[in-house]
Amino acid sequence: MTLGGQTSRKPQPLGPVLVIVPTYNEADNIRSITARVRESVPDAHVLVADDNSPDGTGKIVDDLAATDPHVHVMHRMGKQGLGAAYLAGFQWGIENGYDVLVEMDADGSHRPEQLPRLLHALTDADLVLGSRWVPGGAVVNWPKSREILSRGGSLYSRLMLGVPIRDVTGGFRAFRKETLLGLGMDEVASQGYCFQVDLAWRAVKAGFRVVEVPITFVEREHGDSKMSRAIVAEALWRVTAWGVRSRVDDITKPRRSGE
Repeated sequence: MTLGGQTSRKPQPLGPVLVIVPTYNEADNIRSITARVRESVPDAHVLVADDNSPDGTGKIVDDLAATDPHVHVMHRMGKQGLGAAYLAGFQWGIENGYDVLVEMDADGSHRPEQLPRLLHALTDADLVLGSRWVPGGAVVNWPKSREILSRGGSLYSRLMLGVPIRDVTGGFRAFRKETLLGLGMDEVASQGYCFQVDLAWRAVKAGFRVVEVPITFVEREHGDSKMSRAIVAEALWRVTAWGVRSRVDDITKPRRSGE
């Protein structure tokens, strides 16, 4: 699904791909998810941004990187949040010459086997969102309450911010380097759900071509979800503040002659 009535354009080739996988206590999952990424897109590189996991996730990735030059690890000082991990990963990827940067969870909820779908769509886009809520998208093993929370969060964000995205909180995404450089990443301070909303909103406002493709989201089998009431509360507060400020700016900005 292409947003905002944007028309198709000539497909643009993709350069080197980096899949960024933030981790905190994902020792039960990280071997499998890394192997699946490598099998699904053999040319891609994987960067695991580990927040000093006490379960030894970082050591596991060190061992993987020692035998596979396509696997890299970023050891961070402690648990600093999803948004901070992705921003650090983006910066590392850009500095090391990658042209495509992908967000992916470590727990298997984002299926690496669907990554080629996102990359194919990126040849005709600036940002591709893996979407649970467009035709063909689905969730597996979610309680109804979780689905209502996710759908409601996307709907609220869409209405408050005027963003024509069905799954604005989703975290399986592929960016062109130029898109990230145009989003003002130095100004991003949000985390969790809100981080994903923030980047998508910035991309739409900046005029980038954003496309949603359907994915199947599978609830994790091992480990604990990082979702919390604090993350949901932050998202609600920030989206509301952004929406109100945007409306005030629209009302108060000077009008050009003849408008």
